[in-house]
Amino acid sequence: MNNLIAETSIFVKSVLRDAEGGHDWFHTERVYKNALLIAQSEPVDQTIVELAALLHDIADSKFHNGDETIGPRMAREFLFSKNVDSVIIEHVVNIVEHMSFKNSLDSNQRFTSKEMEVVQDADRLDAIGAIGIARCFNFGGFKNRALYNPEVPPHLNMSKEEYKTAKGPTINHFYEKLLLLKDQMNTKTAQRLAASRHQFMLDYLDQFYKEWEGLR
Repeated sequence: MNNLIAETSIFVKSVLRDAEGGHDWFHTERVYKNALLIAQSEPVDQTIVELAALLHDIADSKFHNGDETIGPRMAREFLFSKNVDSVIIEHVVNIVEHMSFKNSLDSNQRFTSKEMEVVQDADRLDAIGAIGIARCFNFGGFKNRALYNPEVPPHLNMSKEEYKTAKGPTINHFYEKLLLLKDQMNTKTAQRLAASRHQFMLDYLDQFYKEWEGLR
């Protein structure tokens, strides 16, 4: 099984070679490490957690014209090519398909598992704190969005489709997603790690607004 994990890492690293900096191989690697840490305290299938963590962003829909089928399909095709057991393939593909934040906005979402909770927490931890702030502004720059516009308030309580098409200033994303994640962690380990990262973002925003107004 170690060979499968190594081959999966090589595959993902190759596919994400030219990816946007917040969703590249290094993001995947951090999520993988987070998942390994969280899994130590959870009753999960280690192989499923590792494969799902590595393949979770193989084709993020936001970089594929909103097509949410490409990532799960690529994950399935790769695992099938490696003769992975069909039960494992289905579980991993379901995690890739359902774990994103935008899918949590869909009241019709059905799939869940302890393995998905671990990988989901691992991914969400990388969306907050210092790394989360860096990724947020990197993506905003990638999309040429304003840093902040006091005249454009955050759009709270969005539907999945509204979230997918949102184009507000980068600071708005803190309120539309990042600051919500602390209370959405599934595992005790992630809840503990999220607390300090959440506070870091609050401190950052406080400093940001003071500098924006010329107070510091």
